[in-house]
Amino acid sequence: SPVSALIHAATMVAAGVYLVARLLPVFLVTGTALRVAAVIASITMVGAALAAVAQDDFKRLLAYSTISQVAYMLAGVAVATEASGAAPGVLHLLSHAAWKALLFLIAGCLAHLVGGSTLMRDYTGLRRARPGLAVLLAIGLAGLAGIPPLGGFWSKEAVLSAAEHTALHGGGWTAWTVLVAGLLTTLLTGLYAGRAWALITNGEPAPG
Repeated sequence: SPVSALIHAATMVAAGVYLVARLLPVFLVTGTALRVAAVIASITMVGAALAAVAQDDFKRLLAYSTISQVAYMLAGVAVATEASGAAPGVLHLLSHAAWKALLFLIAGCLAHLVGGSTLMRDYTGLRRARPGLAVLLAIGLAGLAGIPPLGGFWSKEAVLSAAEHTALHGGGWTAWTVLVAGLLTTLLTGLYAGRAWALITNGEPAPG
C-alpha cells in the first residue's frame, strides 16, 4: 500500500501530465496534439469514473479513480492557452497527490485490520470500530469528490474554468467536450466516493 500510494500520487501521475505541461509551448505550435489529448482525456475520465462506480474492491476503485483523475489533469493541460498555461492541470496534479496518497494508505490500514482483504464489504462499521480512521477516510474521499473547502474543489474548479474560458474564446468543440466531460466526471466521482463511504463506515464492525 505505501508503494501504491507513491505510484498513484506521484510517479505515475507526474510522468505523463508533467511532461506535457513542460512541453506545452511545443504543443501550442500546432494545436492538433492538444485537441487529440482533449478528446482522449474526456473519454478516459468518464469511462474510468464509470468503472470505479462498479467496483467492490476498494483498491481497484482507487486505481480506476486515479486513471480518471490523470485524464482530468491532462484535460486541464489540453485546454491551455498561451495566456493561461498549464497551471490548472498542474494544480490538480498536486492536489490529487495529497488525497490519493492518503486514501491508499488508509486502504492499507483497512486491509491490515481485516486480514488482507481489499473488498469494501469486509470493512463495514468503521465509524464504530475505528472513528479516527473513519475521519481520515472522510477527508480523503471529500478531497477526491471535490468538496469545498478542500483542495480537490479548487483544482477541479480551475480545470473547469480553463475549459469554459477556452470554449468561449474560440476553443472549438474539443473545449466544450472537456467541460461537459469534466462536469460529468465530477458527479460520478462524488457518486463512487459516497458509495465507498457508505459501504465502509456503515453497518456492524467487521469481526476482529
